[in-house]
Amino acid sequence: MIFASSTLQIHLPKSFEKNFTFALLFRHDTFSFVLSPSSTLLLHSSRPPSFPLSTLNHSTFFSYFLQGNYFVSMDVAHCYLEGNADAVEFCPHDRHHNVLAASTYTLQEGDQPSRSGSISLFNIDADTGKFDTVYSEETSGIFDIKWNPPAGNISPFLGQADADGYLRIKMLDGCSDGIQGANLKEITSEKVSNSMCLYLDWNPASTSITVGLSDGSVSIVSLHESKLEIQEEWKAHDFELWTTSFDIHQPNLVYTGSDDCKFCCWDLRDSPSKLVFKNSKVHKMGVTCIEKSPHDPNTLLTGSYDEFLRVWDLRSISKPVNETSISLGGGVWRVKHHPFIQGLVLAACMHNGFAIVAIKGDKAEVLETYKKHDSLAYGADWQKGEANHTKGSSKPVVATCSFYDKLVRVWRPCNDINIVL
Repeated sequence: MIFASSTLQIHLPKSFEKNFTFALLFRHDTFSFVLSPSSTLLLHSSRPPSFPLSTLNHSTFFSYFLQGNYFVSMDVAHCYLEGNADAVEFCPHDRHHNVLAASTYTLQEGDQPSRSGSISLFNIDADTGKFDTVYSEETSGIFDIKWNPPAGNISPFLGQADADGYLRIKMLDGCSDGIQGANLKEITSEKVSNSMCLYLDWNPASTSITVGLSDGSVSIVSLHESKLEIQEEWKAHDFELWTTSFDIHQPNLVYTGSDDCKFCCWDLRDSPSKLVFKNSKVHKMGVTCIEKSPHDPNTLLTGSYDEFLRVWDLRSISKPVNETSISLGGGVWRVKHHPFIQGLVLAACMHNGFAIVAIKGDKAEVLETYKKHDSLAYGADWQKGEANHTKGSSKPVVATCSFYDKLVRVWRPCNDINIVL
């Protein structure tokens, strides 16, 4: 609802960029408003105000503004996909940090059920609010996507874990003249299993991929000269293997987590892979994500359906560092470390939106939450590239997606994260 009668002509500080959405906390009523190019302030509210709008004027606005009774909204832009959104990934490669990939998975029920999906590329510029679709294709149902890490002169590849048991590798193509001509070109694929591919992760050299399967197996697949080849596969868990990842500091180690509540580590130097450790006592429900810290070789995070984010010291794996852990109020489906700021973590919390968490030693604290999705919070990622965290705004850029409402949002934190940490 737009209250046209309350439109004001207001000149806000230069740091408040046009095309951003802001919010004003005014007498226990929260209004959102947009600063248009003509500096018109349009107030919106989800419910009728508890005071006459006629009392809102320049004087009362600036009185509350100067007292700090406002906050900068997080929103930059958003869009809806054709299917259920389950993953978003910013490209980590130089010159392509503005590229965001998003995938979907939709179960078509009926006499002959099928799993369909899609993958889309977007051009993101948070400073101008740009959120342009530059490429989209229909696929089989997708459970996970991951860009390969930058390594030497390797091109940007996007790995795709499909519900039909295929691992597909696609190359970002057509970007020589700018992002508007970008597309994804499939260079190879491999039928990994008759089970569903649920998760994938690249090794640091972009030469191997670990794939988690719905039958509890994990598959190690090599990529060489644009060809995929299964190197090893073993039964790692009893139920769905929701997450698997390489140790970025010791790539011979692979971690797995499953619906059986177990968290394991395997050594690829032995064949079949040797079990390094198994923890089956801490997680009260299925293990859904495992993330090694890029900043500390001894720190690793796990998320679980039991709603706890746990911090582990790999030198003592019997129990997490933060024994009390930290409850995020929803199943911790995805966790992403900030690319530059140590201890800053973005989490997708399923039924409880998204959270930004600061971790210092054995302490973990929720800095802020984002709850503008109306469905399961599944996908989340930070925009890469140091320039994106220094130009114009010190606030990082985040992409998130939610499942049934098919929504992708791009936003910035309210707080100045660099100052908070």
